[in-house]
Amino acid sequence: MKKLDKYIIKTFFGPFLFIFSVLFFIFIVNIIWTQMSQLTGKGLTYWEISKFLFYLGINVVSMVLPLTILLSSIMTFGDFGERYELAAMKAAGISLVRVMMPLFLTVSLLSGILFLFSNNVIPDFQRKAKNMMYNIISSKPAINFTPGVFIDQITGFSVKFDKISGEKSEKLEGVFLHKNASPYDDQQTIIAKTGKFAPAADRNYLKLILYNGFVFTDNITNKPYEERKKQPNQSIKFDTLVYHFDISELINNAIEKEKITDDYRFQTYSEVNETLVKNRKGNITTLNSIASPVISQTNNYVEYIDKTKSKDKIKEPYKIDTLKSQKKLEVLYAAYNKIEALKTSIDSNQSAINDTIKTHNKIVMYQQRIISYSFTCIIFFMIGASLGSIIRKGGMGLPVVISIIIFIIFYVLNLSVENLSWKGTLNPYLAAWIPNIVLFPFSIWLTYKALTDSQLFDIEKYKALFKPLIERFSKPKEHERYQ
Repeated sequence: MKKLDKYIIKTFFGPFLFIFSVLFFIFIVNIIWTQMSQLTGKGLTYWEISKFLFYLGINVVSMVLPLTILLSSIMTFGDFGERYELAAMKAAGISLVRVMMPLFLTVSLLSGILFLFSNNVIPDFQRKAKNMMYNIISSKPAINFTPGVFIDQITGFSVKFDKISGEKSEKLEGVFLHKNASPYDDQQTIIAKTGKFAPAADRNYLKLILYNGFVFTDNITNKPYEERKKQPNQSIKFDTLVYHFDISELINNAIEKEKITDDYRFQTYSEVNETLVKNRKGNITTLNSIASPVISQTNNYVEYIDKTKSKDKIKEPYKIDTLKSQKKLEVLYAAYNKIEALKTSIDSNQSAINDTIKTHNKIVMYQQRIISYSFTCIIFFMIGASLGSIIRKGGMGLPVVISIIIFIIFYVLNLSVENLSWKGTLNPYLAAWIPNIVLFPFSIWLTYKALTDSQLFDIEKYKALFKPLIERFSKPKEHERYQ
């Protein structure tokens, strides 16, 4: 039996490694497609871009592995059935459960590895990817200037552009550069009507070409105060001026610095527990701060009886029917304004409450999926092995189609319950497990059908089932020679 177990495992890992590589490549290409626009034109080497994409791509393992197990198990047992190996095993007295057992243990081991990987490796690589993206954006401010706003990302300078245009945001208008010098160094300010960014020969420099402007310099180095008072500031008019900013420190030294470390996606399962405790305390404080003004705005006469222990009865200050027409209009107008202000306040508070709920539920679902995806691997194996032994078709044809359909159902369920959880209409703990809860009975049913040699995909069986119904509503056909 040991040889048979080795043969089954060996047959499984052949398509497993191939499918995992293909699916991982597909998911990585999708990431490249969405992220490459943020990386190009920033002077990064191919090694830095590859490293960033690798950090970002590690996260897809949690989705690739279950799909790989599903497809590999269908192909493996489909091949066994197509080559009549499964029939030979059953004829030798080996049950389907015994045939599935070595792969079930193997998949259980893979699911345990996925849990450890999702709990320890993926958060670390996500942190590296997030910080690397932050530092890439910071290291190349040419693409990230905001028109009309001073920035100080370039060491030693404060920079502002009135307008930025062009396909690559390279054309500038209203350029203002100021050198951040100490009181004892030469002061310099450059103003230009137009300018543009241009590629520099050295990636450690940012090249800026300015047109039609002035350079204002205050030469104060090594000069006494009285002499500086007599000498006015120097101004030099230029038609074209090329300026190079040294950004080597930003690129070479900051690319791996971890400036973002407090995100829940960078934490292990136990660390997320601590984050949830802190988050719940913060949420209680936030909700109390939202509730207190609402209570006071709703009715000026509402009092916190538990706190004040007041025994005085609240009396109505006046009856509106007893007021004069003008006074009544004033009171009604004031009440209307108060109601409108209260509506605005309620809308704002509702938005704040929804954001609080969404953030909390995101953290919970992230934590639960560390475990739930591991159980998905086992469920997908049960579905795949059962389907493979029933359809008895190997290769990349029907098994691929069935696997994609099942995975799409799982993925759509995942997204649907995720959105419901973020809106606060579904408990996040339940939402993270609903796809598994839905697919688990289906996997048990398929396993039962496989063990009983059910002809689940036999078309003739379904035709025979509906034959009485078809004959009842169809007209009998006469022979051609009688027509």
